[in-house]
Amino acid sequence: MDVTDLLGRAVAAGACDVHLAAGQVPMLRKDGLLQRLPGPALQGPELAEGMACMLSEAQLHQWQHGDELDMALALPSLGRFRLNLFRQLNGLALTFRLIPGRIAGVDELDLAGIFNTIAGCDDGLVLVGGPTGCGKSSTLATLVDQLNRERALHIITLEDPVEVIHSSQRSLVNQREVGRHCTGFAQGLRSALRQDPDVIMIGELRDLTTIRLALRAAETGHLVLATVHTRSAVNSIDRLVEVFAAEEKPLVRAMLAQSLQVVVVQRLVRRAGGGRVAAREVLVATPAVRNLIREGRMAQLHSVMQAGAADGMQTMEGAMRRLRDRGVVEAD
Repeated sequence: MDVTDLLGRAVAAGACDVHLAAGQVPMLRKDGLLQRLPGPALQGPELAEGMACMLSEAQLHQWQHGDELDMALALPSLGRFRLNLFRQLNGLALTFRLIPGRIAGVDELDLAGIFNTIAGCDDGLVLVGGPTGCGKSSTLATLVDQLNRERALHIITLEDPVEVIHSSQRSLVNQREVGRHCTGFAQGLRSALRQDPDVIMIGELRDLTTIRLALRAAETGHLVLATVHTRSAVNSIDRLVEVFAAEEKPLVRAMLAQSLQVVVVQRLVRRAGGGRVAAREVLVATPAVRNLIREGRMAQLHSVMQAGAADGMQTMEGAMRRLRDRGVVEAD
């Protein structure tokens, strides 16, 4: 099986993911929908053979013997991919995610207003939330790229794996991959704090230790950008607080009230005429927002967002309404 040919077809079709699994026909995801590619079901041995030229002998052995692998892969003429290899009931399986070859600008992604808010921050915490596959990494990459272009900063990224490659422009950018350059997000973050950073980008806030260190970094003069798997801005804040023990929650709320700058939560919706576009909920940490967080009155944040357009805030409902009014998405 020619995996490169399958990936070439996926790139040409504008797909975002390719799924290959023993016992199944190849499938790709385009505009959020899975599509079967013509051809017979794949077999485990041909999957292993097709991937042999892309993996080291050790990686191939790990995959065939049950270990899950998560990695980035650059292929000539095709681009860069995030690759997850695993085993399932019928044998070997893998998923390719296509990483855009070019970092989109803030205007292309309708992020200019959000970036202007972030660009005025010398420190604090910026969260980008949403479900898996909603474009969080692309949004974060665009924000980092714009900072890199406009300001002279030391930017350190901690990713698992490194997806988008940033070239230093006005800023110095050092990208570190978990499992390759550091043992985990927490260890990488501890090290980053000793490396004179201005900006730290964390691929994902996964655990209590990483969240604790991220809050500490945001409090001590660093701008921290991070993703979280959440459905709303309010849920993003709740998620950070809830991982802590009950006796620590008041202190964590106080830390968040002091350090939080912006929360952006997005989901991809169908664009009129084809493709998908991001709808974004935005919470900006105004004095009123900080007071509500400090006092634990999270339920009232939604009302503040509804009334906070002048501060750059919007709810998901408001974002969808604006997209419909502009004809970007079809009316219900």
